[in-house]
Amino acid sequence: MTPTVSLRSKEGKWIMVATILASAMAFIDGTALNVVLPALQRALQASAADLFWVLNAYMLMLAALILIGGALGDKLGRKKIFMTGIAIFILGSAACGVAGSALWLIIFRIIQGIGGALMIPGSLSLIAASIDENERGKAIGTWSSVTTLVTMGGPILGGALADAGLWRYIFFINLPIGVIALLLLATKVQERKEDNSAPGIDFIGAGLIALALALLTFGLLRMPSLGFAHPQVYGTLAGGILLLIVFIWVEYKSADPMLPLTLFRNMTFTGANLLTFFLYAGLGAGMLFLSLNLVQVQGYSQLASGLTFLPFTILMILLARYAGSLADKYGARLFLVLGPCIAGAGLLCLSFVKQTRGPADYWTTFFPGMLVLGLGMAFTVAPLTATVMGAVSPHLSGTASGINNAVSRLAGVFANAVFGALAVLFFSAVVQQRIAALSLTSAQQAAVKEQTVNLGNAAVPADIAASQHGTVVAVYHEGFIDAYSNILRIAGALGFLGGLMGGLFVKQKA
Repeated sequence: MTPTVSLRSKEGKWIMVATILASAMAFIDGTALNVVLPALQRALQASAADLFWVLNAYMLMLAALILIGGALGDKLGRKKIFMTGIAIFILGSAACGVAGSALWLIIFRIIQGIGGALMIPGSLSLIAASIDENERGKAIGTWSSVTTLVTMGGPILGGALADAGLWRYIFFINLPIGVIALLLLATKVQERKEDNSAPGIDFIGAGLIALALALLTFGLLRMPSLGFAHPQVYGTLAGGILLLIVFIWVEYKSADPMLPLTLFRNMTFTGANLLTFFLYAGLGAGMLFLSLNLVQVQGYSQLASGLTFLPFTILMILLARYAGSLADKYGARLFLVLGPCIAGAGLLCLSFVKQTRGPADYWTTFFPGMLVLGLGMAFTVAPLTATVMGAVSPHLSGTASGINNAVSRLAGVFANAVFGALAVLFFSAVVQQRIAALSLTSAQQAAVKEQTVNLGNAAVPADIAASQHGTVVAVYHEGFIDAYSNILRIAGALGFLGGLMGGLFVKQKA
């Protein structure tokens, strides 16, 4: 095994630059793409279903293969798999940039997802395997801070390119970034591969977990629009769970498993992943419904809505590296108890915000909760990642990174699906109660209630008299804010549950 290096050494600095560039490439791509979707839809004459798959074909492949990507790095060499992922990602990006139809763009997004599955766990695995253990938290904190800073520019870049009619450059910009990362890795960074790593690859296990995660992700992605009762949803979820059970049995019996189940005997590793699931499910739901509330109900523009998240971003940039250094020195347990609880308290604060006058009220309404949420996440992210990577043997760091990345992504997809369905129930109940007091016919009341599936985009039905439009809009806003408050409170509770996992399972540094 190639020895570790100091974060301050030349190789240590090049490792950080290369991993940050590659990770930022994926993060910018994700955030900027959301902004250019309207321009992309017009240019390619894409339907709403096409847009769904443009966004989620990538996510589907990423979630399905990310665990395999981490395991392959441990087996075949972390630098090799990381570079392979970068190369596939930039090839997929180039193809996306020249796609002439929505169908081809979806196909090329699948290629991007394959590259991302090899690349994303590889960045943290390479850091964990290369940087000295006593500086690992600081290194991961640095990675978190800089990638957060770079990612912040994604929506701004996307908006500027979309306005200029250059949406394809969202994909083309990945090419120079990826090529620079490849050159640095090829010339400045040594390979990291365990000498005692078993050479065999568990193809059966890899196929089972890929298919299981793909089915679970697909079912969760379709749940908000189709509902759980649709066979496409419950069928794929049931199939995914069944394959997951088969996968666990195969890995238990395998002499050379892709995912050694013994990892989960380590309570710190298991607890850190439980913390990840609960915290990121709460964070994903909170951020989604906060964004919808700001734009659809509170009257914020897209730009103003994006700017409301600046306190969160700035705190991540300023404190993540510092938190990682403190965790290196004192241990991560305290951070993994207090950090998620503070984040949960921030989500709870945000849940109490009712109808406001828009951006003019930001500083006394959304700002305090966002500040507390950002503080909690800034003190959690680097210690959490360092704990996951440090809880396993060095030769399994890629597998550990793949597991934790898969958990965080599935948590986000799960949150959007389940909380989206819950929000419709909450919204519908309030609207039904409010419209009972209005002078509307049964047919009109039914039409008003039917719109609740659109949440904040609920539109006043055409047969409602103009004089009652304002009243119905007010009912919609009240209903959505009530649903938003309930969802944010549940999200906050998940943050506290994450902190409980940290307290119960994460060991204090000896």
